Amino acid sequence: MAKPLTDSEKRKQISVRGIAGLGDVAEVRKSFNRHLHFTLVKDRNVATPRDYYFALAHTVRDHLVGRWIRTQQHYYERDPKRIYYLSLEFYMGRTLQNTMVNLGLQNACDEAIYQLGLDLEELEEIEEDAGLGNGGLGRLAACFLDSMATLGLAAYGYGIRYEFGIFNQKIVNGWQVEEADDWLRYGNPWEKARPEYMLPVHFYGRVEHTPEGVKWLDTQVVLAMPYDTPVPGYKNNTVNTMRLWSAKAPNDFNLHDFNTGGYIEAVLDRNLAENISRVLYPNDNFFEGKELRLKQEYFVVAATLQDIVRRFKSSKFGCRDPVRTCFEIFPDKVAIQLNDTHPALAIPELMRILVDVEKVDWDKAWEITRKTCAYTNHTVLPEALERWPVSMFGQLLPRHLDIIYAINQRHLDQVAALFPGDVDRLRRMSVIEEGDCKRINMAHLCVIGSHAVNGVARIHSEIVKHSVFKDFYELEPEKFQNKTNGITPRRWLLLCNPGLADTIMEKIGEGFLTDLSQLKKLLPLVNDEALIREVAQVKQENKLKFSAFLEKEYKVRINPSSMFDVHVKRIHEYKRQLLNCLHIVTLYNRIKKDPAKACVPRTVIIGGKAAPGYHMAKMIIKLVTSIGEVVNHDPVVGNRLKVIFLENYRVSLAEKVIPAADLSQQISTAGTEASGTGNMKFMLNGALTIGTMDGANVEMAEEAGAENLFIFGLRVEDVQALDQKGYNAQEYYNRLPELRQAVDQIRDGFFSPQQPDCFKDIVNMLLYHDRFKVFADYEAYLACQAQVDQLYQNPKEWTKKVIRNIACSGKFSSDRTITEYARDIWGVEPSDLQIPTPHVPKD
Repeated sequence: MAKPLTDSEKRKQISVRGIAGLGDVAEVRKSFNRHLHFTLVKDRNVATPRDYYFALAHTVRDHLVGRWIRTQQHYYERDPKRIYYLSLEFYMGRTLQNTMVNLGLQNACDEAIYQLGLDLEELEEIEEDAGLGNGGLGRLAACFLDSMATLGLAAYGYGIRYEFGIFNQKIVNGWQVEEADDWLRYGNPWEKARPEYMLPVHFYGRVEHTPEGVKWLDTQVVLAMPYDTPVPGYKNNTVNTMRLWSAKAPNDFNLHDFNTGGYIEAVLDRNLAENISRVLYPNDNFFEGKELRLKQEYFVVAATLQDIVRRFKSSKFGCRDPVRTCFEIFPDKVAIQLNDTHPALAIPELMRILVDVEKVDWDKAWEITRKTCAYTNHTVLPEALERWPVSMFGQLLPRHLDIIYAINQRHLDQVAALFPGDVDRLRRMSVIEEGDCKRINMAHLCVIGSHAVNGVARIHSEIVKHSVFKDFYELEPEKFQNKTNGITPRRWLLLCNPGLADTIMEKIGEGFLTDLSQLKKLLPLVNDEALIREVAQVKQENKLKFSAFLEKEYKVRINPSSMFDVHVKRIHEYKRQLLNCLHIVTLYNRIKKDPAKACVPRTVIIGGKAAPGYHMAKMIIKLVTSIGEVVNHDPVVGNRLKVIFLENYRVSLAEKVIPAADLSQQISTAGTEASGTGNMKFMLNGALTIGTMDGANVEMAEEAGAENLFIFGLRVEDVQALDQKGYNAQEYYNRLPELRQAVDQIRDGFFSPQQPDCFKDIVNMLLYHDRFKVFADYEAYLACQAQVDQLYQNPKEWTKKVIRNIACSGKFSSDRTITEYARDIWGVEPSDLQIPTPHVPKD
């Protein structure tokens, strides 16, 4: 088998992106050698691969700083409305290649590194992922930063610089084991500490009402140290900033202990303050009401709002009055977008600053706050909604509790005036949930305190309006919007799939990279023999490359001519990895029953992390690995069916597996996946989708034509009807022999002979309390998978569908999503203005 060409070898053979200028290459070499020399003078004589990586990273970073400074200068001079994207997660992945791509430096670096006898791809592999997110929500924030910079918006991402990101996943004896993600161990060349902007954040204490106003006293102080990371737009010389806060203890921390002779203890106790930014909570779509998490949420909000107010006051064209207390124009200069309810405390914190510190009267402050803030809802699962106990909240943030009570009182007065005597409506709409444990409903706070509320796919936004926030929608329907998610085509096509990007450029030019709707130009070419051949060839090369990677990293051999059936996302019952498992077991049983019968060979690849405390999700991983143990070692099966669990799925691994996929599994129960974004990445990279009518799948089917996806299963209405009637799993178990056989095998230990009752919890859940109705979609799923097999046997027709999908994926660019946020929520216009490069004089 011929070794597949590396991406850099391909770039040498052809480059539609233009040959790198010799001057650029020489400059990169010179800069690289200078940085390498610096490293070695400091330390050693022998350079390691990591030294080479850092030398290259610093070389590329040198190209950013001039543009970064000039962009910020440009904003200071123009004083545009600034966009603040607040998120507790930014799932950035690696930065080196993305920076080279967006600066148009990739070819020059490639050539320079090659001339120095090194391999660029090898150096790229040394970089740690910045895994400061769990999944979709954190990765969406990262795509949004890329699009906001590319669209020339004066935007800032604000979050926490977690010392430990999402855990690294190891599979040991088929079980997930977590280990700490010490991503900063070797340093991070992309961040710049900014101690001059360090800010205090207050916790605990007490509230005092004085003639001069309300005072929050006797607080404990933690310092927030900012670290800035540049965010380059695509070839427009714009470089925005992501500012992440790290917790530092003040030097007088625990001063009282110093004076009582407990000096050592007092210094050690600094850790308690600094724990705030220690670790990312590893839950996806699940609320864990821990005090440390509440501290994290207030920490990022308090530091960020001080920064926003400082920048507002010092802006060149701020208010003309000497003390700049005219906050009326604040919403004309500031937009705050809340990525889910995690930064919801921005609403009471902005109120606290306006009322207590800036002495704005309450009604004016409330008007300003609402005009400034907007809220994005990311889930309808009840277990994911943040509901903080009043007792915990009041101890940590006593002033904010008062403010929330006041907000709620005014809100309920308004509702009562409109619906006299409707006490149940008041109870449903209150921010405070009464009960044995009084709780604060953060989603209600966000809806009340924002001028815009959006869902992240059309079907999800409808559910938000007519179910989750029904009462609020009846009160203020104009507040509710849809903003269907998107992905950046720079990382998710140009960077991860250069072969496909080149093939597309040869046909329609490169305008699609900043206007993805131009992919529509491929539609007339859907029957073009050359294009069909090239698209199929690129896919085959990507599969060979991924096969080689699997063999090298995981010592597993797979059949590159089999269908790559890929299901990668966080492990969750609602995402129904169990439905996929039942399909695999059924395929296995069919092969065993009739070994002579021809079948389409498949490699089923399942990957994703389970939250460490989520027992069922961890059992699902064990089930996948156990099925793999049996299937992969059965000589009767041979290479017709293989099951791979992809260890430690993360951004950098997604960039490898997605371009190699033939089939994309998006099979959540209708009405549970708010949008999904992996679905869009697979579509753009030439996989076909098997999926339910859920999340953005609905709009993907609308764009490409439902006949070009494999859509199956219950719709939202069917799920609701089944809930009304009462879902009875045993009915399906009794009626469908293949389902019964698969479930019995799992229950009776066929896949776990050492522990026959290993999976009894899974089977018990599926039969008696399955909220996500796996059995109800089994029959339709199997029939749909049979259609997949049938089409896959006709490679030409399969590839035509692939081309149609790619051609219709333009809507799912985050550039389109951000343009809609800008116009409909933030009140700003994207600009294609090129900021001049640093060496060009400004005017």
